[in-house]
Amino acid sequence: MCLGIVYVMDEPDDELITSVFARACPSRGVLADVTGRWGGLALAALHEGSYRFNALRRRVDGVSEKMLAQTLQSLERDGLVRREVQATIPPRVEYSLTPLGAQVAERMQALIDLLEGEIVQVVEAQQAYDRTHA
Repeated sequence: MCLGIVYVMDEPDDELITSVFARACPSRGVLADVTGRWGGLALAALHEGSYRFNALRRRVDGVSEKMLAQTLQSLERDGLVRREVQATIPPRVEYSLTPLGAQVAERMQALIDLLEGEIVQVVEAQQAYDRTHA
């Protein structure tokens, strides 16, 4: 229910009414994490399966180590990504999606599929815009 009112949950029984359009709504920050420059790509990559950090960095071409680390921390805090440290020498860290993260990644993948499938139309629109606004 999106009423634009957000209640802070002080007690377990308190109701949280969310609206991403309300400035103080926690869903706005999560949406920013998911749709940010690297968040969506990280989720889509993890939708393919678990990754170690460097393998994920190679999969998400162009992301710096620092930005990927920050992105994964944000997504982990949001409950979308699981970071698992395996007790080996040297320690092995793998990233995977939580059940909620898998739901979000599935929708992100559907958006990616739509955009990739219609990229010719997008490029034509960009070219037409650039010709008329140059």
